[in-house]
Amino acid sequence: MTSTSTITLDHVSCVLPDGRTLFSDLCEHFDQRRTGLVGRNGVGKSWLARILAGLQAPSQGRCLRSGTVWHLAQCTDWHGQPSVAALAGLKPAFDALARIEAGSTDPADFERLADRWDLRQRLQAQLEIEGLGHVNADTPGHALSGGEAVRVALVGALLSGADHLVLDEPSNHLDGASRAALARQLQRWPRGLIVVSHDRRLLEGMERTVELSPLGLRSHGGGYGLYAEAKARDLARAGEQLAQRKLERRRETQQLREQQERQERRQARGSRQGQEANQARILLDRQKERSEDSAGRLRLQQAAARERLDLRVREAAGQVEQAMPIHLQGLPVAAGAGQRVVAWLEQVVLPGADGQAPLDLSLRGGQRLAITGPNGCGKTRLLEVLAGRLQPAAGRAGLCVPSACLDQRLSGLDGTLPVLDLVRQACPGLAEDLLRTRLAQLGLGPQQLALSGEQLSGGERLKAALACALHAEPPAQLLLLDEPCNHLDLASMQALEAMLCDYQGALVVVSHDEAFLAALALTDRLEHLPGGWRLGPGGEGAPAT
Repeated sequence: MTSTSTITLDHVSCVLPDGRTLFSDLCEHFDQRRTGLVGRNGVGKSWLARILAGLQAPSQGRCLRSGTVWHLAQCTDWHGQPSVAALAGLKPAFDALARIEAGSTDPADFERLADRWDLRQRLQAQLEIEGLGHVNADTPGHALSGGEAVRVALVGALLSGADHLVLDEPSNHLDGASRAALARQLQRWPRGLIVVSHDRRLLEGMERTVELSPLGLRSHGGGYGLYAEAKARDLARAGEQLAQRKLERRRETQQLREQQERQERRQARGSRQGQEANQARILLDRQKERSEDSAGRLRLQQAAARERLDLRVREAAGQVEQAMPIHLQGLPVAAGAGQRVVAWLEQVVLPGADGQAPLDLSLRGGQRLAITGPNGCGKTRLLEVLAGRLQPAAGRAGLCVPSACLDQRLSGLDGTLPVLDLVRQACPGLAEDLLRTRLAQLGLGPQQLALSGEQLSGGERLKAALACALHAEPPAQLLLLDEPCNHLDLASMQALEAMLCDYQGALVVVSHDEAFLAALALTDRLEHLPGGWRLGPGGEGAPAT
Protein backbone atom coordinates (compact mmCIF):
# COMPACT_ATOMS: atom_id res chain seq x y z
CA MET A 1 0.00 0.00 0.00
CA THR A 2 1.33 3.44 -0.92
CA SER A 3 2.34 5.58 2.07
CA THR A 4 0.73 8.98 2.48
CA SER A 5 2.81 10.18 5.41
CA THR A 6 3.50 13.90 5.76
CA ILE A 7 5.61 16.24 7.89
CA THR A 8 4.31 19.75 8.58
CA LEU A 9 6.10 22.72 10.15
CA ASP A 10 3.66 25.03 11.93
CA HIS A 11 5.36 28.37 12.78
CA VAL A 12 8.51 26.57 13.95
CA SER A 13 11.40 28.47 15.53
CA CYS A 14 14.76 27.28 16.85
CA VAL A 15 16.67 29.19 19.54
CA LEU A 16 19.98 27.63 20.60
CA PRO A 17 20.98 27.24 24.26
CA ASP A 18 23.38 30.18 23.89
CA GLY A 19 20.47 32.43 22.86
CA ARG A 20 21.15 32.53 19.11
CA THR A 21 18.08 32.28 16.88
CA LEU A 22 18.79 29.96 13.97
CA PHE A 23 15.43 30.38 12.27
CA SER A 24 11.93 31.49 13.19
CA ASP A 25 8.29 31.14 12.12
CA LEU A 26 8.89 28.41 9.53
CA CYS A 27 5.78 27.01 7.86
CA GLU A 28 6.12 24.23 5.29
CA HIS A 29 4.47 20.95 4.28
CA PHE A 30 6.53 17.93 3.18
CA ASP A 31 4.65 15.23 1.31
CA GLN A 32 5.84 12.16 -0.60
CA ARG A 33 7.87 14.12 -3.14
CA ARG A 34 11.65 13.68 -3.06
CA THR A 35 12.75 16.98 -1.53
CA GLY A 36 16.20 18.53 -1.37
CA LEU A 37 16.89 20.89 1.57
CA VAL A 38 19.65 23.39 0.76
CA GLY A 39 21.23 26.47 2.33
CA ARG A 40 24.49 28.10 3.39
CA ASN A 41 26.71 26.65 6.12
CA GLY A 42 25.47 27.53 9.61
CA VAL A 43 21.95 28.50 8.58
CA GLY A 44 20.48 25.59 10.59
CA LYS A 45 19.78 22.77 8.11
CA SER A 46 20.94 19.99 10.43
CA TRP A 47 18.91 21.40 13.34
CA LEU A 48 15.87 21.59 11.08
CA ALA A 49 16.47 17.99 9.94
CA ARG A 50 16.45 16.84 13.59
CA ILE A 51 13.22 18.76 14.22
CA LEU A 52 11.63 17.19 11.13
CA ALA A 53 12.64 13.73 12.40
CA GLY A 54 11.30 14.35 15.90
CA LEU A 55 14.74 14.17 17.54
CA GLN A 56 14.67 17.83 18.56
CA ALA A 57 11.70 19.85 19.81
CA PRO A 58 11.26 23.31 18.27
CA SER A 59 11.67 26.30 20.57
CA GLN A 60 8.31 27.57 19.34
CA GLY A 61 5.63 26.16 17.06
CA ARG A 62 4.87 22.56 16.19
CA CYS A 63 6.20 19.86 13.88
CA LEU A 64 3.40 17.45 12.96
CA ARG A 65 4.27 13.99 11.61
CA SER A 66 2.06 11.25 10.26
CA GLY A 67 3.97 7.98 10.04
CA THR A 68 7.45 6.98 11.16
CA VAL A 69 10.58 8.99 10.35
CA TRP A 70 14.18 7.72 10.07
CA HIS A 71 16.99 10.25 10.48
CA LEU A 72 20.49 9.78 9.10
CA ALA A 73 22.92 12.21 10.71
CA GLN A 74 26.11 13.47 9.10
CA CYS A 75 28.45 10.52 9.55
CA THR A 76 31.61 11.96 11.12
CA ASP A 77 32.44 9.72 14.12
CA TRP A 78 32.13 6.21 12.74
CA HIS A 79 35.38 5.25 14.51
CA GLY A 80 33.52 5.45 17.83
CA GLN A 81 30.75 3.06 16.79
CA PRO A 82 31.08 -0.40 18.40
CA SER A 83 29.67 -2.29 15.43
CA VAL A 84 28.16 -2.11 11.96
CA ALA A 85 24.76 -2.84 13.54
CA ALA A 86 25.12 0.25 15.75
CA LEU A 87 26.26 2.40 12.82
CA ALA A 88 23.24 1.24 10.84
CA GLY A 89 20.97 2.27 13.73
CA LEU A 90 19.88 -1.34 14.24
CA LYS A 91 21.64 -2.15 17.53
CA PRO A 92 18.46 -1.85 19.69
CA ALA A 93 16.71 -4.38 17.44
CA PHE A 94 19.76 -6.68 17.40
CA ASP A 95 20.03 -6.50 21.20
CA ALA A 96 16.32 -7.29 21.52
CA LEU A 97 16.73 -10.27 19.19
CA ALA A 98 19.69 -11.54 21.23
CA ARG A 99 17.68 -11.30 24.48
CA ILE A 100 14.69 -13.08 22.93
CA GLU A 101 16.96 -15.85 21.66
CA ALA A 102 18.33 -16.12 25.20
CA GLY A 103 14.81 -16.58 26.58
CA SER A 104 13.51 -13.05 27.21
CA THR A 105 9.71 -12.62 27.23
CA ASP A 106 9.81 -8.86 27.77
CA PRO A 107 7.10 -7.27 25.56
CA ALA A 108 9.39 -4.29 24.95
CA ASP A 109 11.91 -6.56 23.21
CA PHE A 110 9.24 -7.97 20.91
CA GLU A 111 8.06 -4.42 20.16
CA ARG A 112 11.59 -3.28 19.27
CA LEU A 113 12.08 -6.24 16.96
CA ALA A 114 8.55 -6.05 15.46
CA ASP A 115 8.38 -8.71 12.74
CA ARG A 116 12.04 -8.48 11.72
CA TRP A 117 13.07 -11.95 12.88
CA ASP A 118 15.40 -12.29 9.89
CA LEU A 119 17.05 -8.91 10.50
CA ARG A 120 20.59 -10.29 10.69
CA GLN A 121 20.16 -12.10 7.36
CA ARG A 122 18.51 -9.06 5.75
CA LEU A 123 21.35 -6.80 6.92
CA GLN A 124 24.02 -9.13 5.57
CA ALA A 125 22.18 -9.52 2.26
CA GLN A 126 21.90 -5.74 1.86
CA LEU A 127 25.60 -5.34 2.73
CA GLU A 128 26.40 -7.84 -0.02
CA ILE A 129 24.28 -5.87 -2.49
CA GLU A 130 26.15 -2.70 -1.55
CA GLY A 131 29.53 -4.34 -2.12
CA LEU A 132 30.21 -4.56 1.62
CA GLY A 133 30.20 -8.33 1.93
CA HIS A 134 33.56 -8.20 3.72
CA VAL A 135 31.89 -6.75 6.84
CA ASN A 136 29.11 -8.06 9.08
CA ALA A 137 26.87 -6.84 11.90
CA ASP A 138 29.67 -7.19 14.48
CA THR A 139 32.47 -5.45 12.52
CA PRO A 140 33.70 -2.46 14.60
CA GLY A 141 33.34 1.04 13.18
CA HIS A 142 37.06 1.76 13.23
CA ALA A 143 37.60 -1.00 10.65
CA LEU A 144 35.62 0.96 8.05
CA SER A 145 36.64 3.78 5.75
CA GLY A 146 34.58 6.96 5.73
CA GLY A 147 32.76 5.93 2.54
CA GLU A 148 32.05 2.43 3.86
CA ALA A 149 30.66 3.92 7.08
CA VAL A 150 28.23 6.13 5.16
CA ARG A 151 27.11 3.19 3.03
CA VAL A 152 26.47 1.11 6.16
CA ALA A 153 24.39 3.93 7.66
CA LEU A 154 22.42 4.15 4.41
CA VAL A 155 21.78 0.41 4.50
CA GLY A 156 20.23 0.91 7.94
CA ALA A 157 18.01 3.69 6.57
CA LEU A 158 16.81 1.54 3.67
CA LEU A 159 16.08 -1.40 6.05
CA SER A 160 14.22 0.82 8.51
CA GLY A 161 10.85 0.55 6.76
CA ALA A 162 10.16 4.15 7.76
CA ASP A 163 7.46 6.24 6.09
CA HIS A 164 9.86 9.18 5.73
CA LEU A 165 13.64 9.34 5.43
CA VAL A 166 15.49 12.49 6.52
CA LEU A 167 19.08 12.17 5.26
CA ASP A 168 21.73 14.73 6.27
CA GLU A 169 24.59 14.96 3.74
CA PRO A 170 24.31 11.28 2.70
CA SER A 171 26.87 11.50 -0.14
CA ASN A 172 29.75 12.72 2.02
CA HIS A 173 32.76 10.38 1.77
CA LEU A 174 31.16 8.31 -1.02
CA ASP A 175 33.16 7.47 -4.13
CA GLY A 176 31.76 8.12 -7.59
CA ALA A 177 30.22 4.67 -8.02
CA SER A 178 28.63 4.80 -4.56
CA ARG A 179 27.21 8.29 -5.21
CA ALA A 180 25.64 7.05 -8.42
CA ALA A 181 24.23 4.01 -6.59
CA LEU A 182 22.82 6.25 -3.86
CA ALA A 183 21.10 8.44 -6.44
CA ARG A 184 19.52 5.34 -8.00
CA GLN A 185 18.39 4.04 -4.58
CA LEU A 186 16.76 7.33 -3.70
CA GLN A 187 15.02 7.43 -7.09
CA ARG A 188 13.50 4.03 -6.23
CA TRP A 189 12.58 4.91 -2.62
CA PRO A 190 8.76 4.60 -2.56
CA ARG A 191 7.96 6.83 0.42
CA GLY A 192 8.70 10.31 1.76
CA LEU A 193 12.25 11.64 1.42
CA ILE A 194 14.05 14.80 2.56
CA VAL A 195 17.75 15.12 1.64
CA VAL A 196 19.98 17.80 3.18
CA SER A 197 22.86 18.21 0.78
CA HIS A 198 25.26 20.42 -1.20
CA ASP A 199 25.78 17.63 -3.76
CA ARG A 200 24.45 19.16 -6.98
CA ARG A 201 24.20 15.85 -8.85
CA LEU A 202 22.25 14.21 -6.02
CA LEU A 203 19.97 17.23 -5.69
CA GLU A 204 19.25 17.18 -9.43
CA GLY A 205 17.24 13.98 -8.86
CA MET A 206 14.87 15.65 -6.40
CA GLU A 207 11.28 16.53 -7.32
CA ARG A 208 11.46 19.83 -5.44
CA THR A 209 14.08 21.92 -3.67
CA VAL A 210 13.46 23.84 -0.43
CA GLU A 211 15.98 26.50 0.58
CA LEU A 212 16.57 27.56 4.19
CA SER A 213 17.99 31.07 4.48
CA PRO A 214 17.76 33.99 6.92
CA LEU A 215 14.57 34.88 5.05
CA GLY A 216 12.96 31.55 5.99
CA LEU A 217 11.96 28.61 3.79
CA ARG A 218 11.31 28.94 0.06
CA SER A 219 10.09 26.04 -2.05
CA HIS A 220 11.02 25.60 -5.72
CA GLY A 221 9.67 22.88 -7.99
CA GLY A 222 12.18 20.51 -9.57
CA GLY A 223 15.81 19.62 -8.94
CA TYR A 224 18.90 21.72 -8.33
CA GLY A 225 19.17 23.17 -11.83
CA LEU A 226 15.64 24.60 -11.81
CA TYR A 227 16.14 25.84 -8.24
CA ALA A 228 19.39 27.61 -9.18
CA GLU A 229 17.71 29.32 -12.14
CA ALA A 230 14.70 30.37 -10.05
CA LYS A 231 16.93 31.63 -7.23
CA ALA A 232 19.02 33.68 -9.66
CA ARG A 233 15.84 35.26 -11.03
CA ASP A 234 14.51 35.92 -7.50
CA LEU A 235 17.78 37.53 -6.44
CA ALA A 236 17.88 39.66 -9.59
CA ARG A 237 14.30 40.85 -9.06
CA ALA A 238 14.90 41.55 -5.38
CA GLY A 239 18.09 43.45 -6.20
CA GLU A 240 16.33 45.51 -8.86
CA GLN A 241 13.47 46.28 -6.45
CA LEU A 242 15.93 47.36 -3.76
CA ALA A 243 17.82 49.59 -6.22
CA GLN A 244 14.53 51.13 -7.36
CA ARG A 245 13.40 51.83 -3.79
CA LYS A 246 16.76 53.44 -2.98
CA LEU A 247 16.52 55.60 -6.10
CA GLU A 248 12.99 56.67 -5.16
CA ARG A 249 14.18 57.51 -1.66
CA ARG A 250 17.01 59.68 -3.02
CA ARG A 251 14.70 61.53 -5.39
CA GLU A 252 11.93 62.11 -2.86
CA THR A 253 14.41 63.05 -0.14
CA GLN A 254 15.83 65.68 -2.50
CA GLN A 255 12.30 66.99 -3.13
CA LEU A 256 11.66 67.16 0.64
CA ARG A 257 14.96 69.01 1.09
CA GLU A 258 14.01 71.53 -1.61
CA GLN A 259 10.56 71.95 -0.05
CA GLN A 260 12.19 72.64 3.32
CA GLU A 261 14.54 75.18 1.77
CA ARG A 262 11.62 77.01 0.09
CA GLN A 263 9.79 77.12 3.42
CA GLU A 264 12.85 78.57 5.14
CA ARG A 265 13.25 81.21 2.41
CA ARG A 266 9.59 82.21 2.75
CA GLN A 267 10.01 82.53 6.51
CA ALA A 268 13.09 84.71 6.14
CA ARG A 269 11.42 86.88 3.47
CA GLY A 270 8.30 87.35 5.59
CA SER A 271 10.37 88.34 8.61
CA ARG A 272 12.33 90.91 6.62
CA GLN A 273 9.20 92.39 5.04
CA GLY A 274 7.53 92.74 8.45
CA GLN A 275 10.50 94.57 9.88
CA GLU A 276 10.82 96.84 6.85
CA ALA A 277 7.08 97.72 7.04
CA ASN A 278 7.66 98.69 10.68
CA GLN A 279 4.71 96.53 11.83
CA ALA A 280 3.61 96.44 15.43
CA ARG A 281 5.39 93.96 17.68
CA ILE A 282 2.20 92.00 18.34
CA LEU A 283 1.61 91.52 14.62
CA LEU A 284 5.18 90.39 14.10
CA ASP A 285 4.86 87.86 16.93
CA ARG A 286 1.62 86.46 15.48
CA GLN A 287 3.21 86.19 12.06
CA LYS A 288 6.23 84.41 13.57
CA GLU A 289 3.97 82.02 15.50
CA ARG A 290 2.00 81.13 12.33
CA SER A 291 5.24 80.62 10.43
CA GLU A 292 6.66 78.36 13.15
CA ASP A 293 3.41 76.34 13.26
CA SER A 294 3.57 75.90 9.50
CA ALA A 295 7.25 74.93 9.70
CA GLY A 296 6.49 72.46 12.50
CA ARG A 297 3.71 70.80 10.51
CA LEU A 298 6.03 70.58 7.51
CA ARG A 299 8.78 68.95 9.61
CA LEU A 300 6.30 66.35 10.93
CA GLN A 301 5.02 65.66 7.43
CA GLN A 302 8.56 65.31 6.10
CA ALA A 303 9.60 63.05 9.00
CA ALA A 304 6.62 60.80 8.27
CA ALA A 305 7.48 60.81 4.55
CA ARG A 306 11.13 59.89 5.26
CA GLU A 307 10.02 57.06 7.54
CA ARG A 308 7.74 55.71 4.79
CA LEU A 309 10.62 55.88 2.31
CA ASP A 310 12.99 54.13 4.76
CA LEU A 311 10.35 51.46 5.43
CA ARG A 312 9.97 50.74 1.72
CA VAL A 313 13.75 50.38 1.40
CA ARG A 314 13.92 48.10 4.47
CA GLU A 315 11.11 45.93 3.11
CA ALA A 316 12.89 45.62 -0.24
CA ALA A 317 16.20 44.89 1.51
CA GLY A 318 14.45 42.21 3.55
CA GLN A 319 13.82 40.27 0.33
CA VAL A 320 17.52 40.26 -0.55
CA GLU A 321 19.42 37.51 1.20
CA GLN A 322 22.40 39.10 2.93
CA ALA A 323 25.02 36.40 2.37
CA MET A 324 28.61 37.36 3.12
CA PRO A 325 30.92 36.40 0.26
CA ILE A 326 33.38 33.65 1.18
CA HIS A 327 37.09 34.25 0.62
CA LEU A 328 40.15 32.21 1.53
CA GLN A 329 43.36 34.18 1.95
CA GLY A 330 46.18 33.01 -0.30
CA LEU A 331 48.85 31.01 1.51
CA PRO A 332 52.51 31.99 1.67
CA VAL A 333 55.18 29.48 0.70
CA ALA A 334 58.75 29.68 1.90
CA ALA A 335 61.22 31.08 -0.61
CA GLY A 336 63.19 28.45 -2.47
CA ALA A 337 60.51 25.76 -2.21
CA GLY A 338 60.91 25.36 -5.98
CA GLN A 339 60.96 21.83 -7.34
CA ARG A 340 62.81 20.15 -4.50
CA VAL A 341 61.46 16.94 -2.95
CA VAL A 342 58.94 17.63 -0.19
CA ALA A 343 57.87 14.02 0.62
CA TRP A 344 58.69 10.54 -0.60
CA LEU A 345 57.69 6.87 -0.34
CA GLU A 346 60.07 3.97 -0.96
CA GLN A 347 58.67 0.46 -1.46
CA VAL A 348 55.74 1.31 0.82
CA VAL A 349 53.00 -1.18 1.62
CA LEU A 350 50.05 0.37 3.43
CA PRO A 351 48.66 -1.16 6.63
CA GLY A 352 45.91 -3.64 5.74
CA ALA A 353 47.03 -3.81 2.10
CA ASP A 354 48.83 -7.15 2.17
CA GLY A 355 49.43 -8.56 -1.28
CA GLN A 356 49.53 -5.18 -3.03
CA ALA A 357 52.61 -4.14 -4.97
CA PRO A 358 54.92 -1.75 -3.07
CA LEU A 359 54.54 1.93 -3.92
CA ASP A 360 57.34 4.37 -4.77
CA LEU A 361 56.45 8.06 -4.94
CA SER A 362 58.39 11.32 -4.95
CA LEU A 363 56.55 14.63 -4.42
CA ARG A 364 58.18 17.91 -5.43
CA GLY A 365 57.36 21.53 -4.72
CA GLY A 366 54.57 22.81 -6.96
CA GLN A 367 53.27 19.31 -7.74
CA ARG A 368 49.46 18.97 -7.57
CA LEU A 369 48.42 15.37 -7.00
CA ALA A 370 44.94 13.86 -6.68
CA ILE A 371 44.56 10.48 -4.97
CA THR A 372 41.46 8.68 -6.23
CA GLY A 373 39.89 5.25 -6.02
CA PRO A 374 36.93 3.36 -4.55
CA ASN A 375 35.94 3.46 -0.89
CA GLY A 376 38.15 1.27 1.30
CA CYS A 377 41.13 1.09 -1.09
CA GLY A 378 43.47 2.92 1.32
CA LYS A 379 43.44 6.56 0.15
CA THR A 380 43.19 7.96 3.68
CA ARG A 381 45.89 5.60 4.96
CA LEU A 382 48.18 6.69 2.12
CA LEU A 383 47.61 10.35 3.00
CA GLU A 384 48.37 9.64 6.68
CA VAL A 385 51.60 7.86 5.74
CA LEU A 386 52.63 10.89 3.65
CA ALA A 387 51.79 13.16 6.60
CA GLY A 388 53.92 11.07 8.97
CA ARG A 389 50.90 10.19 11.10
CA LEU A 390 50.93 6.48 10.22
CA GLN A 391 53.80 4.04 9.79
CA PRO A 392 53.70 1.88 6.65
CA ALA A 393 53.42 -1.89 7.00
CA ALA A 394 56.60 -2.12 4.93
CA GLY A 395 59.01 0.29 3.26
CA ARG A 396 60.02 3.82 4.24
CA ALA A 397 58.43 7.27 4.07
CA GLY A 398 59.88 10.74 4.48
CA LEU A 399 58.47 14.25 4.95
CA CYS A 400 60.98 17.01 4.20
CA VAL A 401 59.09 20.30 4.70
CA PRO A 402 56.49 21.87 7.02
CA SER A 403 53.08 20.49 6.07
CA ALA A 404 49.41 20.85 6.94
CA CYS A 405 47.05 17.86 6.94
CA LEU A 406 43.27 17.99 7.16
CA ASP A 407 41.66 14.58 7.69
CA GLN A 408 38.04 13.57 7.20
CA ARG A 409 37.23 13.40 10.93
CA LEU A 410 38.84 16.80 11.68
CA SER A 411 40.78 15.05 14.43
CA GLY A 412 43.01 18.08 14.99
CA LEU A 413 40.05 20.22 16.02
CA ASP A 414 39.49 20.31 19.79
CA GLY A 415 35.72 20.52 20.05
CA THR A 416 35.78 21.87 23.60
CA LEU A 417 37.63 25.13 22.89
CA PRO A 418 36.17 28.33 21.39
CA VAL A 419 36.94 28.65 17.70
CA LEU A 420 38.97 31.82 18.16
CA ASP A 421 41.21 30.10 20.74
CA LEU A 422 41.68 27.10 18.44
CA VAL A 423 42.84 29.21 15.51
CA ARG A 424 44.91 31.51 17.75
CA GLN A 425 46.84 28.46 19.02
CA ALA A 426 47.48 27.26 15.46
CA CYS A 427 48.48 30.71 14.21
CA PRO A 428 50.36 32.37 17.11
CA GLY A 429 52.18 34.81 14.84
CA LEU A 430 49.00 36.29 13.35
CA ALA A 431 47.68 39.54 14.86
CA GLU A 432 44.20 39.10 16.30
CA ASP A 433 42.55 41.73 14.10
CA LEU A 434 43.99 40.03 11.00
CA LEU A 435 42.99 36.64 12.37
CA ARG A 436 39.40 37.81 12.88
CA THR A 437 39.33 39.30 9.40
CA ARG A 438 40.44 36.05 7.80
CA LEU A 439 37.91 34.04 9.80
CA ALA A 440 35.17 36.50 8.80
CA GLN A 441 36.18 36.00 5.16
CA LEU A 442 35.59 32.29 5.75
CA GLY A 443 32.08 33.04 6.97
CA LEU A 444 32.95 32.67 10.68
CA GLY A 445 31.74 35.88 12.32
CA PRO A 446 31.88 37.04 15.96
CA GLN A 447 29.02 34.75 17.01
CA GLN A 448 30.72 31.63 15.65
CA LEU A 449 34.13 32.58 17.08
CA ALA A 450 32.74 32.51 20.62
CA LEU A 451 31.37 28.98 20.17
CA SER A 452 33.19 25.73 20.77
CA GLY A 453 33.85 23.36 17.89
CA GLU A 454 31.08 21.08 19.17
CA GLN A 455 28.51 23.85 18.74
CA LEU A 456 29.29 24.54 15.08
CA SER A 457 27.59 23.07 12.05
CA GLY A 458 29.49 20.53 9.96
CA GLY A 459 30.45 23.19 7.40
CA GLU A 460 31.53 25.68 10.08
CA ARG A 461 33.67 23.03 11.81
CA LEU A 462 35.37 22.28 8.50
CA LYS A 463 36.06 26.00 7.95
CA ALA A 464 37.58 26.28 11.44
CA ALA A 465 39.77 23.25 10.76
CA LEU A 466 40.77 24.75 7.39
CA ALA A 467 41.78 27.99 9.11
CA CYS A 468 43.92 26.07 11.64
CA ALA A 469 45.60 23.99 8.94
CA LEU A 470 46.06 26.66 6.29
CA HIS A 471 47.33 29.52 8.44
CA ALA A 472 49.50 27.58 10.88
CA GLU A 473 53.10 28.61 11.57
CA PRO A 474 55.44 27.93 9.88
CA PRO A 475 53.68 28.20 6.49
CA ALA A 476 52.93 24.83 4.95
CA GLN A 477 54.94 23.93 1.86
CA LEU A 478 52.81 20.78 1.45
CA LEU A 479 49.02 20.63 1.85
CA LEU A 480 47.41 17.22 2.43
CA LEU A 481 43.61 17.40 2.22
CA ASP A 482 41.28 14.43 2.70
CA GLU A 483 37.80 15.08 1.24
CA PRO A 484 37.92 18.86 1.94
CA CYS A 485 34.59 19.47 0.17
CA ASN A 486 32.52 17.45 2.65
CA HIS A 487 29.97 19.72 4.37
CA LEU A 488 30.98 22.85 2.42
CA ASP A 489 28.30 24.90 0.71
CA LEU A 490 28.77 25.86 -2.93
CA ALA A 491 30.15 29.35 -2.27
CA SER A 492 32.73 27.97 0.21
CA MET A 493 33.73 25.22 -2.21
CA GLN A 494 34.33 27.76 -4.98
CA ALA A 495 36.43 29.89 -2.60
CA LEU A 496 38.50 26.82 -1.66
CA GLU A 497 39.03 26.02 -5.35
CA ALA A 498 40.22 29.58 -6.02
CA MET A 499 42.64 29.57 -3.08
CA LEU A 500 44.13 26.16 -3.96
CA CYS A 501 44.57 27.22 -7.58
CA ASP A 502 46.73 30.13 -6.39
CA TYR A 503 48.70 28.05 -3.85
CA GLN A 504 52.37 27.75 -4.88
CA GLY A 505 53.33 24.82 -2.67
CA ALA A 506 52.82 21.08 -3.21
CA LEU A 507 49.24 19.84 -2.96
CA VAL A 508 47.84 16.33 -2.37
CA VAL A 509 44.04 15.98 -2.39
CA VAL A 510 41.85 12.96 -1.76
CA SER A 511 38.43 13.61 -3.24
CA HIS A 512 35.54 11.92 -5.03
CA ASP A 513 34.27 15.25 -6.38
CA GLU A 514 35.45 15.28 -9.98
CA ALA A 515 34.18 18.83 -10.58
CA PHE A 516 36.32 20.02 -7.65
CA LEU A 517 39.40 18.14 -8.87
CA ALA A 518 38.95 19.48 -12.38
CA ALA A 519 39.17 23.03 -11.03
CA LEU A 520 42.56 22.51 -9.33
CA ALA A 521 44.85 22.34 -12.40
CA LEU A 522 46.25 18.99 -11.28
CA THR A 523 49.67 17.90 -12.51
CA ASP A 524 49.25 14.22 -11.57
CA ARG A 525 46.71 11.68 -10.43
CA LEU A 526 47.46 8.59 -8.34
CA GLU A 527 44.58 6.18 -8.85
CA HIS A 528 43.88 2.84 -7.21
CA LEU A 529 43.00 0.23 -9.81
CA PRO A 530 42.54 -3.54 -9.44
CA GLY A 531 46.20 -4.00 -10.31
CA GLY A 532 47.44 -1.52 -7.71
CA TRP A 533 48.32 2.16 -7.63
CA ARG A 534 49.01 3.88 -10.95
CA LEU A 535 50.41 7.37 -11.45
CA GLY A 536 49.69 9.56 -14.45
CA PRO A 537 47.88 12.64 -15.70
CA GLY A 538 44.14 12.33 -15.26
CA GLY A 539 44.49 8.92 -13.58
CA GLU A 540 46.13 7.29 -16.59
CA GLY A 541 49.74 6.28 -17.04
CA ALA A 542 52.39 3.85 -15.98
CA PRO A 543 52.53 2.15 -12.58
CA ALA A 544 53.68 4.54 -9.87
CA THR A 545 57.41 4.52 -9.39
